[in-house]
Amino acid sequence: MQNFFVDSEFLSQQALERKHKLESDASFRTNHMQYMPGMEIINSDVYESVMSHVNSYDYAKYSAKDVNSALEHEICSIEDFKALLSPAARNFLEQMAIRARLETSKHFGNTVYLFTPLYIANYCENYCVYCGFNCYNHIRRMKLSLEQIDHEMQIIANSGMEEILILTGESRSQSSVEYIGESCKLARKYFRMVGLEIYPVNTDEYAYLHECGADYVTVFQETYDAEKYETLHLFGHKRVYPYRFDSQERALRGGMRGVAFSALLGLSDFRKDALATALHAYYLQRKYPQAEISLSCPRLRPIINNDKINPMDVHEKELCQILCAYRIFLPFAGITVSSRESASFRDGIVKIAATKVSAGVSTGIGDHESKYTGKESQSQEGDEQFEISDSRSFDTMYHDMSSEGLQPVLNDYLYV
Repeated sequence: MQNFFVDSEFLSQQALERKHKLESDASFRTNHMQYMPGMEIINSDVYESVMSHVNSYDYAKYSAKDVNSALEHEICSIEDFKALLSPAARNFLEQMAIRARLETSKHFGNTVYLFTPLYIANYCENYCVYCGFNCYNHIRRMKLSLEQIDHEMQIIANSGMEEILILTGESRSQSSVEYIGESCKLARKYFRMVGLEIYPVNTDEYAYLHECGADYVTVFQETYDAEKYETLHLFGHKRVYPYRFDSQERALRGGMRGVAFSALLGLSDFRKDALATALHAYYLQRKYPQAEISLSCPRLRPIINNDKINPMDVHEKELCQILCAYRIFLPFAGITVSSRESASFRDGIVKIAATKVSAGVSTGIGDHESKYTGKESQSQEGDEQFEISDSRSFDTMYHDMSSEGLQPVLNDYLYV
């Protein structure tokens, strides 16, 4: 199995030089399993539960008979789920899709939820070699003022959108918890649902952000392979693997209504990462039954200064298999498919397993005015985190979903 970090040709020369410099400098080689000062330790048992399955997962041992049995069972066990993720299940994709579609229809009807992301800053203090925001990548950096955030939110809200996902680069110095909190307060003026995808924080900080208006938190573990994680995250707070793993549990302890889980497929063994992602959600759902649980399934995308980054071993067929397995194993969970994927793939997968898609997407900073209205932006624009594949506007996405017999949903919450 090959992925782009195995061979140096997939890294830019500049990135390689920095990587080698860091690897030779002992002061940078902090233990990726050791907490840094200020990081809360919650002593959760979820990590051990997840990794005991992942570490023993030998997907080559599963046969067609195992896959057939898994599809026949009314309730999908962990062992059934492992079979559905195995190579043996590739020849059962049609049967998996039929079962997944049945589960989706049973629990979600023909609805599909729409949201849009808003990046408010792209400063980052981590060196993650696959990410366009990494601190050593030469991009235009920008942080929106609260006035600019308000303006961007007005533009998005005027399009009809009712759910927003606020994102930042992972920099406490540039994007403080207080700054993010004020952004949440602004979002509450315009949107019924407010999500966050920011650097991991402690329980009390999640509680503060919830009080400011945040409903749910998304955290990408990136990869659950701890050894691979160390080689990809060379510097910064993100390097601490266990602190990131426990983010969703801290968010729930802080009062967040929902949490979302994801691995970035293509960084390591995608079957084990998919298993770990779903089990992470599964065990937290059992521990916090009131929580709303959702999964994302993003694949690697090219970034500024490195257009060779791609998930070489995760094609659309593998992605479809994973999404169908997710739906069969976790029938009540929301499943989001982002604009990293093509329009044709997203249009197809929402009829089978996915329940939520982004629309009117920009991964840049301060450019919604130019993209939504065609007018010149009032401020400087910051560079994007990665290239998107599906650039459809909110109106186009809404029309496309409706024309396929789906019911686009902008919000289904009432606050009393």
